Amino acid sequence: MNTGPVDSAAQPLWRPSPERVAASNVMAFIAEANRRHGLALKTYRELHAWSVAERADFWNLVWDFCGVVGEKGERRLVDGDKMPGAQFFPDAKINFAENLLRNRGPGDALIFQGEDKLSYRVSWDELNALVSRLQQALAAAGVGEGDRVAAMLPNLPESIALMLAVTSLGAIFSSCSPDFGERGVLDRFGQIEPKVFVTVDGYWYNGKPIRIADKLAEIVKELPSAAAVVIVPYLGEAAQVAANVSRARTLQDFLVPFAPNALTFKRLPFNHPVYILFSSGTTGVPKCIVHGAGGTLLQHLKEHRLQCDLKAGEHLFYFTTLGWMMWNWLVSGIGSGATLVLYDGSPFAPQTVLWDLAQKERIGVFGTSAKYIDACKKAGLAPARTHDLSSVRMITSTGSPLAAESFDYVYSDIKQDVHLASISGGTDIVSCFVIGDPTSPVWRGEIQAPGLGLAMDVWSDDGTPIREQKGELVCTRAFPSMPVKFWNDPEGRKYRAAYFERFPNVWCHGDFAEWTKHGGMIIHGRSDATLNPGGVRIGTAEIYAQVEQIPEVTEAIAIGQDWDNDVRVVLFVRLAAGVSLDDALRHKIRQKIRTGASPRHVPAKIVGIADIPRTKSGKITELAVRDIVHGRPVKNTEALANPEALDLYRNLAELRT
Repeated sequence: MNTGPVDSAAQPLWRPSPERVAASNVMAFIAEANRRHGLALKTYRELHAWSVAERADFWNLVWDFCGVVGEKGERRLVDGDKMPGAQFFPDAKINFAENLLRNRGPGDALIFQGEDKLSYRVSWDELNALVSRLQQALAAAGVGEGDRVAAMLPNLPESIALMLAVTSLGAIFSSCSPDFGERGVLDRFGQIEPKVFVTVDGYWYNGKPIRIADKLAEIVKELPSAAAVVIVPYLGEAAQVAANVSRARTLQDFLVPFAPNALTFKRLPFNHPVYILFSSGTTGVPKCIVHGAGGTLLQHLKEHRLQCDLKAGEHLFYFTTLGWMMWNWLVSGIGSGATLVLYDGSPFAPQTVLWDLAQKERIGVFGTSAKYIDACKKAGLAPARTHDLSSVRMITSTGSPLAAESFDYVYSDIKQDVHLASISGGTDIVSCFVIGDPTSPVWRGEIQAPGLGLAMDVWSDDGTPIREQKGELVCTRAFPSMPVKFWNDPEGRKYRAAYFERFPNVWCHGDFAEWTKHGGMIIHGRSDATLNPGGVRIGTAEIYAQVEQIPEVTEAIAIGQDWDNDVRVVLFVRLAAGVSLDDALRHKIRQKIRTGASPRHVPAKIVGIADIPRTKSGKITELAVRDIVHGRPVKNTEALANPEALDLYRNLAELRT
């Protein structure tokens, strides 16, 4: 996502070869659409226009092209103009796990590495066998259709097998990572009352074992619905942990009575819940977002095969935890026959561990965050010169806007011939709104295209579509991966308020966005975090893109402070070791922002700070800082990975003048 001016005369950073385009899944899909419907589509853009105009035909073709297993039924789309309320495939019956577990054999399904402490491989046959045993054990524990199973686990193969076993039964899977605090776990799982709680004996981070037995004991006390508690071994201490946690058994004990058997799959309606995901919770108790099996499956298959050009047998990697929706996105990759490469731990333990993994395991699609790419740039890493990345054909980035300069870094220091796709969507849709297009060029700083089947636009405050201006990111027509509902929201009031209050019958996503002249997209940050000095809306990402280029600054966070009947921009900077914030550095920062963005973006105050609060998925939290600065309570500090950082922003003398 470009967060600064784009030179309209510049050439694209990358363009796929004609041979690569011709061999892409997108072109095969276009050929099939033309054959079936008597069309003459030639390009991705033409395909996108058709996919939005004829959503029933498009999603029906996605079903067939991706080989979805199940009973499709007669109807494709009912009440398609209602949002919410549209029904895709209302007569269909499918099972999510059945569609992901189509492969058998001795080949690798999952490859795991946990920092440098543990690594192992799981074949397709071994994965199916483990899912079978878990399926039987969960059923014996009383888990059935609509029941919830909650997991607080690292990114392990066992985590994926558990999800598949849960969803094979028609139950609902929900997860977080083991670094969540006690309150954060209970704020999430306490709302959905799981029948089974699966966790771990501890985890590794930055070379250190992190033991969580005491935390687990307290969590389980407050989860009375969980009749069974299962401890997965990771540190080798599962038996000791289970002995000290109420109702707990080790995974081995849980599975002992059950030998691998033929898997069974309960086929259920298209919108039957498969996942409960959670909002970040930085403005209150997290919202429980319920996603349906059919919509999630179709959207993920479409994004993997068409937007990422994923092929069977390819190695797919995303650096993620079970607390981020990118884990749910990643695991669907096995439904396209891909081998998943899983990593758990610090991405810098050791410093080049992820690039080492890409080289060793011949990763084809390498997924990460914008923050990781910037951290590699600041650390002076140059994988293009230190690693064999010949297998890596695509790099995807999300989590926050990818600065234009980070695009430059990827092509200069990571790999020249690579499809770099900045992507953006969210937990709300467990997928992406704007994403990569493997048939088109990559322009500096831009997300390439709207996702197929998604009627994306940018609107002004009065609901007028705008071009090459900043406004609200909206989706104007219903799509399959909209949430089924929010948990404990029987009349749908919270659901409607979250997305449809701003513009009736139109999904308002809460991103501050802009179309480019290339038909790409720039995301300037969250709408609720935009700055309004003098009544002019400014995206925080535009400021970060400039500040991140200054080597003395490790990272930054910007807020709007109410001041003198207006709003002034305050920039907090965390500095590199040994650097002090003096007038010369302040001047350098201001000049960089002034020339790289505009005079309106220049902060009135620049304040040095030792730490920046962030969510468990690594996103900085402008709203929490803004509340602290204004003396307002932060509603849910348990949503933060480092809540102690908020104390640094209280009663700062620099903000009183």
